[in-house]
Amino acid sequence: MELSKEYKNMKNILAFGDSNTWGLIPGTKERYSNEIRWTGLVQNKLNDTKIIEEGLCGRTTVFEDEIRPFRKGVDTLPLILESASPLDGVIIMLGTNDCKTYYHANPHVIGKGLERCIEEIEKYVAPEKVLVVSPIHLGDDVWQPTKDPEFDTDSVNRSKELANTYKKIAEKRGNTFLAASSYASPSKRDDEHLDEKGHEALATAITRKIEAMQI
Repeated sequence: MELSKEYKNMKNILAFGDSNTWGLIPGTKERYSNEIRWTGLVQNKLNDTKIIEEGLCGRTTVFEDEIRPFRKGVDTLPLILESASPLDGVIIMLGTNDCKTYYHANPHVIGKGLERCIEEIEKYVAPEKVLVVSPIHLGDDVWQPTKDPEFDTDSVNRSKELANTYKKIAEKRGNTFLAASSYASPSKRDDEHLDEKGHEALATAITRKIEAMQI
């Protein structure tokens, strides 16, 4: 059966991220529906584009979670890229989990981890087709026992420095950059994850950026 013209011309963009790409509902272990997640919203806004969702809770750039395996993004990324190819572009939004206390990683080190991921991505797409998104900031009370004590106050501060670090990396490598923290904040419910308004705001910002990239 012959494919429709629209299907033949469909562009494929991989969205590689953590729980804020997966769509975790703040304060729960549940997932927002496709109609609410920023990935689904971007696809709806870009009629000629398929967003391939690859969000995983707890995912980092290069750090291994000894409690939950397979969270090390740079290790799984090559398989995901090969499976999803051919690709017209890639969105990467990681770094929040890298701020956890037991990784002891400062923004410079987290940035190095991001670059390792970008190196893998650029084996499949040109640098200018990579959208580097620094994550939203962690809320000031995220470390409270009722929220996520894997973080502390230093984690909050580190999360606020990632945008500047990522922007410099993107500029150096010829990637496109967007700071999610310029458009959305974490839900007060857990100080870590996007709520529905946050997903909508981020989707709008990412859609505009992708259109400007002419993917």
